[in-house]
Amino acid sequence: MLFPKPKYTKLDLANYYLAVAEGALRGAGGRPNMLVRFPNGIGAPSFYQKRAPESRPPWIEVVTLRFPSGRTADEVVPRDPASLVWLANLACLELHPHPVRAEDLDHPDELRVDLDPVPGIKWPQVREVAKSARAVLADFGLVGWPKTSGSRGMHLFVRIERRWGFDEVRRAALALAREVERRGQGLATSKWWKEERQGVFVDYNQNAKDRTVASAYSVRPVPDARVSAPLSWDEVDDADPEDFTLGTMPQRFARIGDRHAGMDESAGSLEGLLELSARQEKEGQGDAPWPPHYRKQPGEPPRVQPSKSRARAEKYPLIEVSRGKDKKEALAGLSKWKKRHPRVAKLLEPADVLVDQMRGRSSAWYRIRINLQHVPEKLRPRPRTPSPTRKRV
Repeated sequence: MLFPKPKYTKLDLANYYLAVAEGALRGAGGRPNMLVRFPNGIGAPSFYQKRAPESRPPWIEVVTLRFPSGRTADEVVPRDPASLVWLANLACLELHPHPVRAEDLDHPDELRVDLDPVPGIKWPQVREVAKSARAVLADFGLVGWPKTSGSRGMHLFVRIERRWGFDEVRRAALALAREVERRGQGLATSKWWKEERQGVFVDYNQNAKDRTVASAYSVRPVPDARVSAPLSWDEVDDADPEDFTLGTMPQRFARIGDRHAGMDESAGSLEGLLELSARQEKEGQGDAPWPPHYRKQPGEPPRVQPSKSRARAEKYPLIEVSRGKDKKEALAGLSKWKKRHPRVAKLLEPADVLVDQMRGRSSAWYRIRINLQHVPEKLRPRPRTPSPTRKRV
């Protein structure tokens, strides 16, 4: 049983991907995919699998990816509905394609705009930021194709010409994020560190090499089996992420088809965004922090969290209060912490609670940190060993 509440099984998942195969393959087909597996359902630990299983049918295509560490991995390249069913049988709920085609692993054909609201931000603000991002893209000759993320945010996927490498695509995405932030007047942010964010985070680092994003029609590991739903721009104002699930999407697809059917014909140039990036750099906005585990990049600012910088720690006084093997366990630890410190808990804003998914080599664990910026110094509790304590995996 993959989803206990609606009682969806692997068979339901396989039938779902058969029903939406045309759209799902438009998003993930022909691309190397990282596997995210839930063998015992969404209530049990999941794991990441870059390498395709050695025991696989001969008709499952793979392609070899090379990573900065020097390691390689043969990743699955779905091409047809049968490959989607095979992935469903592995309990792969989500499709996690890289933004490149299997035939050209060095030049992305997709720029990804990931809109991630900080805690406390409601769906209407996400929609407003999405429309602002659409306008910025249009000003630079690009077309954004919107979809719900299947969680709290939205994605805009942008087809681009295969002329630029990963670093250039990321630089264009960073320029876009800063421009959306500038126009948004507080609605959006491009700040990498969580303690500095407000509004909706435009995650430029999703365009760094080896990063993947759940593609269109992916089923997300949430209790109602919500899916990442492609939308037309006419639908954005009225769309509610709760409306799109494993149970409802097949009927929608049969009725209206794939809202992103024209995406492949809309490839545009990054020249305008790269020119914007050059102007921003002249104005003093150089590179921004890269994700953890990436090598230090030329021109990158110090990769130090503001809360750990002596000069900025007073503004961002963070303490870690909980760790867990999954989000549920980490939140249980947070609940215990709040009961021990009720006066402090009442002073916290939603955005002061930072929930971090920490990735190991094959699985993830969670930690929760508290920003005490709204708590008077005399009331701030001292850091202590997080509860429950978990080792990194």
